[in-house]
This record gives sequence, C-alpha cells and structure tokens, in this order.
Amino acid sequence: MQINKIFGMMIASILIVSATGVRAYAQSTELQQLLLNIEKLTQFKAILSDMKKGYQIYQQGYGTISNLSKGNFNLHNVYLTGLMAVSPAVRNNPRVGQIIGQQNDILNEYRRYSNLFRQSGSFNNNELSYMDNVFRQLVKQSNANTDDLVSVTTAGNLRMSDDDRLRAIERIYNGSVEQLQFLRFFNRKAVILSLQRSKDLHDTRSLKKLYAIN
Repeated sequence: MQINKIFGMMIASILIVSATGVRAYAQSTELQQLLLNIEKLTQFKAILSDMKKGYQIYQQGYGTISNLSKGNFNLHNVYLTGLMAVSPAVRNNPRVGQIIGQQNDILNEYRRYSNLFRQSGSFNNNELSYMDNVFRQLVKQSNANTDDLVSVTTAGNLRMSDDDRLRAIERIYNGSVEQLQFLRFFNRKAVILSLQRSKDLHDTRSLKKLYAIN
C-alpha cells in the first residue's frame, strides 16, 4: 500500500535523524520525498484547474462568436448560466459534509498531537521540527482541498455541469480521506516510537496517560 510505504520512510527518517551525525541532511532529504508523496494526494487539483481553463477558453471563444450571431445568443446564454448555478443535487451531496468533517479532524488532530509530541520529551528539536514540517504541509494541502470544494459548490465560480461538479467533489473526498489516513498513521507510528524510547515502566505509564492509551 502506497501510504504504508510513505509512513515507513517517514519513521525510518526519524530514527536516522536521531542516530547519525548527518541529521540536517537526512531530515531535508526525507522531507522532500515526503512532500512529493503528499502532493500526490491532491493531484486532482490540476484536473480542476485544467477544467476551469477549458471553460474560460470556451467562454472567450463564445464571446467572439456571439458578436457575429446575436440571434442565438439568448439560447446559449441560458445554457452557460445554468453551468454557473449549483443544483440541490450538488449542494446536498453527503460528500460535502463528510469532507468538511474530515478537514476539521485533520486540523484538530494535527494540533493535539503536535502538542503531545512536544510534551512527551521523546523527541529532540530536529525531530520535532521535522514533524512540524510534515504537519504544515498536510494542513496546506487540506486547505487547498477546502478551497476547491468551495469553488465547486458555490454558484458563479466555475462553469461546470452537475456531473462535472459531482465528479470533482468525489475526487476531493478521496483526497481528503487519504490525508486523514496519512495523519493518523503518522501519529500512531510516532506514538509507538515515543513509547519504545521510554526508559522504564514509570515513563511508559506516564506516556500512555499523556496519549490517552489504556
């Protein structure tokens, strides 16, 4: 599974950072690789961008033609205006609420675990900085998903048919699911690493209490 490979590289990089004398280099290399993988989670954004450009080009071309043929303008204008509107089928799509909920989960869980990892005392400054970079990039991609969702579900932003909007929403949903899975698996692996580094039973119990683990 691609996500598992990403997390495997990520956890391996944390161990390398703490165990070798080339911390900065390892951190930079692994972070660059991770960012490339995270970017793949939102490749659909390029599809939406191309779709938007296509409609813009069509609109510009249509403007020229309409000046030459006023007689058919009203008919075509009705069609184009319809593409700008958002139907109930799009607005009430359950995926919209699910995406919003996932974006909130990403933000809340990122903040919670970022603080917990700092409180744990299990990670050095370089490792915490690495984690912060991972979290920031993930939140950045999450925000991009939210922007795309607003554009697709708001009338007047994009000229798209209902089918196009529904397909775009599904792509955004899939990207959002993968981002949340990524974050949760990353946090679980980091928690396990933190527990493995505990010096004695008392430390382990304290960390489990911190992470709310029974």
